[in-house]
Amino acid sequence: MKIKAAVCYEPHAPLVVETVDLDAPKEGEVLVRIASAGVCHSDYHVMKGEWHPPLPMVLGHEAAGVVEAVGPGVGLSKPGDNVILSFRPNCGWCRYCVSGRPVLCNGADSPRWGMFDGTVRLHKDGRDINHFARVASFAEYAVVPQSGAIPVRKDMPLDKACLVGCSVMTGVGAAINTAKVQPGSSVVVIGCGGVGLNVIQGAALAGADKVIAVDVLENKLAFAREFGATHVVDASQGDVVARIQAMTDGGADYAFEAIGNSKTILQAYESTCLGGVTTVVGMAPEDDYVSINALSLPRSERVIMGSWYGSARPWVDLPKMVDLYLNGKIKIDPMISRTYRLDEINTAYDALANGEVARSILLFD
Repeated sequence: MKIKAAVCYEPHAPLVVETVDLDAPKEGEVLVRIASAGVCHSDYHVMKGEWHPPLPMVLGHEAAGVVEAVGPGVGLSKPGDNVILSFRPNCGWCRYCVSGRPVLCNGADSPRWGMFDGTVRLHKDGRDINHFARVASFAEYAVVPQSGAIPVRKDMPLDKACLVGCSVMTGVGAAINTAKVQPGSSVVVIGCGGVGLNVIQGAALAGADKVIAVDVLENKLAFAREFGATHVVDASQGDVVARIQAMTDGGADYAFEAIGNSKTILQAYESTCLGGVTTVVGMAPEDDYVSINALSLPRSERVIMGSWYGSARPWVDLPKMVDLYLNGKIKIDPMISRTYRLDEINTAYDALANGEVARSILLFD
């Protein structure tokens, strides 16, 4: 079928919105009509040349839509289902899947830029086009593995559901699933974009007593207060680590880095108390490395770890996030600063780059 999609042909160049060919779903795959897609910084890493997947590629990994058709052997969803797309579809049988850590699955050991069988469903003039994170949601339709299309309640608005597929799950899950923030604890969150705001509301949901938001932009700190921050720190002013240590009597119990930068990762680590836990949530450029004083680890018993997709079990946790939203326990609506059409996607990324938004979304209906 012919569809409109935003294609990345080379880094440091605008995405090209054009008509491409999309094959029908094959064994174990579903065709989804995209209703909404989040404008996320992870895709921007590819656009800026900081990540190096094979191009050309249709980007987009944070999305929701409606199942239009299913391939042979599909039993997890049916046409008409409202679904949130997961950028970590899993095989179901590897050791990570069966031990309850499906986001670490590599999907039947095939590259993450196509289907599980190693081929792609997108083409243009006879040339293959890759699928970002097996999703490729900057398009009117997407073919995805069935484990990557998770049915959700019909009363969940699809223009909000897309953000559950990445920023909400990643941020809330980092606080609750990965770090396991304890009630009454102190938390610092460095970076108050879409993911950082969700870490903040995840920490508040977990019962943290003090939630300190850190950013250099006044509008981001205002967003942070709306999502549950009890204190804010303007990182453009003074020694951030010293200020956090003063606010927490020697350091926070938990620190989260939600930017993806070696300097702020170190800043988060140094902001924790003895025995504190630093969780790296932000996605850094591929060539960025962090250096930590080696002796500080045994001497302080600090912990530093990563959180991938909020340590989610997508088929359990994405519907849970939907329930939390519909029950008024977490916020999504205030996170959506602007909406755009697919043809405006480059404008949407300009706004992201300029720090103008918490999150923007593309609407297709």
